[in-house]
Amino acid sequence: MINRISYYGILAFFIVLLTMPLGHAAMILMEHLFGINYIYYAAIILGIIGFFLLIIGYTTANETKATFYGLFAGLAIWTGWIEFSFIYYAKRYHIQPLIENGEIVTKPEYLLLPSSIGFLVVILLNLLLNSNIRCNFFNWFKRRFKMQRGKSENIKSRSVTMGTAIELIMILWTFYIVLLLAYDNSIFGDSHPVTYIIAFGSLLWSAYLFIKLLRIKKLGFAIRYAIPTVIIFWNFVEILGRWDIYKEIWVHPLQYWFEMLLVTIIFIALIIISSYEKTRQIQ
Repeated sequence: MINRISYYGILAFFIVLLTMPLGHAAMILMEHLFGINYIYYAAIILGIIGFFLLIIGYTTANETKATFYGLFAGLAIWTGWIEFSFIYYAKRYHIQPLIENGEIVTKPEYLLLPSSIGFLVVILLNLLLNSNIRCNFFNWFKRRFKMQRGKSENIKSRSVTMGTAIELIMILWTFYIVLLLAYDNSIFGDSHPVTYIIAFGSLLWSAYLFIKLLRIKKLGFAIRYAIPTVIIFWNFVEILGRWDIYKEIWVHPLQYWFEMLLVTIIFIALIIISSYEKTRQIQ
């Protein structure tokens, strides 16, 4: 069993895992740095950077490089063009945050986000019925309900960068809505059994995916597989924070600047290690 464990799977897991707190912290730092007058211009530019990363990745022949371009493009587009668009309209129309016991538990933009559920369902249906989608989750449904037809395209004939970016955005979008619906007291609520099922179900699901991730021996594929593994695990982390079991230091990056600096340094070190491993795999 030990001989089958891949170093690439562990490396990929922690690279993607650290993008979660760093992404949260980056949004808050952007708001402090640019202020209300310039934050949305900065968000648009961030999304444009993500777009150019997609273009660069599309022209990249190396699968691992294309995967990394897709990962960072997806993060930039999600943060710059999607999350900040909800922030903009929440502030423009003066949507108030959800407050419990004098504390903000859900920001205005996240109260607005579940309104996009119809768009999400339509896109998920399109992905489910697309024979060229190679996602294991969708393919499991297709096999179970005998929905497969025709042959899918070879991985070399499609854009790994675009696929990685879309994978990240779709999974983030899906589980944001799942959590926000679970938190809604008119539907379930923080202490409802369904929320507990989501929390510990996500933990078990991510553990299962992590075991499979450990067997992947290609860094690019490991990064792509780590995306759903980490985001599903992050559901558990988010719900624990919602229950006030621990302090979400990435929500207060200025207060916990030293801890976040350490996280950033570790992340950069992992990226450098992955670059070395990329070169070694090519050789």
